[in-house]
Amino acid sequence: MRVVLADLRGRDEYVSKDSVAGGYGSRVTPFSRVIRTVAWFKERFITVPSGQLAYVAAIFADMRHEVVFVNDENDTPDADVAIVLTSLVDHRREARWGDAMRARGARVGAIGLTASKMPELYDHWVDFVVNGEPEHAARRLAAGEQLTGRIASPAVDDLDGLPFPRWDLVGMRPERRGLRIIRPAGRGFPLVASRGCPEFCTYCPHRILAEYRARSVENVGDELELLCGRYPNPYVIFRDPLFTQERDRMLALCDEIRRRELVLEFECETRLDRLDPDLIDRLRQAGLRSISFGVESVSSETLRRVARRPTPPEHQRAIVNHCRRRGIYTAGFYVIGFLQDDWNSVAATIHYAIDLASTFAQFKILTPYPGTPLWKQLAPLVYERDWQRFDGFTPTFHHPSLRAEELNFLLTAAYTRFYMRPSFAVNFSRVQDRRAHSFACRMDRRVAALHGRQEEAQMRPVIC
Repeated sequence: MRVVLADLRGRDEYVSKDSVAGGYGSRVTPFSRVIRTVAWFKERFITVPSGQLAYVAAIFADMRHEVVFVNDENDTPDADVAIVLTSLVDHRREARWGDAMRARGARVGAIGLTASKMPELYDHWVDFVVNGEPEHAARRLAAGEQLTGRIASPAVDDLDGLPFPRWDLVGMRPERRGLRIIRPAGRGFPLVASRGCPEFCTYCPHRILAEYRARSVENVGDELELLCGRYPNPYVIFRDPLFTQERDRMLALCDEIRRRELVLEFECETRLDRLDPDLIDRLRQAGLRSISFGVESVSSETLRRVARRPTPPEHQRAIVNHCRRRGIYTAGFYVIGFLQDDWNSVAATIHYAIDLASTFAQFKILTPYPGTPLWKQLAPLVYERDWQRFDGFTPTFHHPSLRAEELNFLLTAAYTRFYMRPSFAVNFSRVQDRRAHSFACRMDRRVAALHGRQEEAQMRPVIC
């Protein structure tokens, strides 16, 4: 059987799918020069192949089926079965591709979080829509079963029983050499050491498909050893929403990497209260290069309202500073537009992001994703009817204190104030000289004053 797997890339704007926003995806619409730069950076250094499709490819390959990968909506090769990875932010393109493949005689299916939670977007364009993690349904297809309609595909209980992802079958070209900032462009290997999330944040889609489960340390070690054997010094991107949830498990993984004498670099995402200096040092010895984490808001009360456990600011600063001393890059995530937010609270969060001084920062606008508790809460306020605009960068509901144009303005100001300052360049370059930092901070004040004048000319200054 010939199986075509599709992860269609966006056009004109940067689109990321798979595990971004739990699988709903993200679209960066460049409505300002700063956001355009953000989109350019993300497209070249953040884009990675789909882990879901890599697992599905492995299942079909193990059953000796031919696997073909496409990422262009105009590429519709002959196939017996075609599977398209879905996203909320680009669902129309995916549906059109599915319909075109059906016209060529293929039976077409849709997988992913969007297909699971919003099957109506694909019902009329494909032959079957998979609800749940895709591996169970893929095994049924590989065994020769013909699937039709909405198909329940239960979560995988034993993650160790899955075949390792086949990156060679989903468009990965690790032999290519390109520019490297932190992550080598186009050459990072996503690795999922656990699925789901043990936290209960009401706005996050990562936990709405299945419960939290973790792979064994030995199984993760086997996959890392396989990668190291095939690709010298691989760069691994752990895609777990909370990688260091279990401290002892992390220490055991560090020991496993060193015991097997694996040479690799990796990055991960976690909570800062699940890190301490000793654990960071052990991870660094095993190859840790970068950590990303959610801060979301400077207000602990705002975080409690969305069921996110606050992390004390002094602990956040201690961890970020320790990472800087150990040569580890850091990236903080922030959300603008919580219901409690007003102009001043958003300005305070921007100021905190600058003061925390992580290497990078990502700012997004609060988005009520379908299936989350936040969606149930905000549904009466949602005015946007185009699902593709639920992208993390577009206002979608009537905020009680901030107009849509104010949210967009504050989002642009957040990126401008964080990245357009001398101390960002000093921090990114990992300069340790105190005099250089002192000089950069003095220059920051001048640049901030300039930003304030420019903002005042457009709307009003963001006083940080």
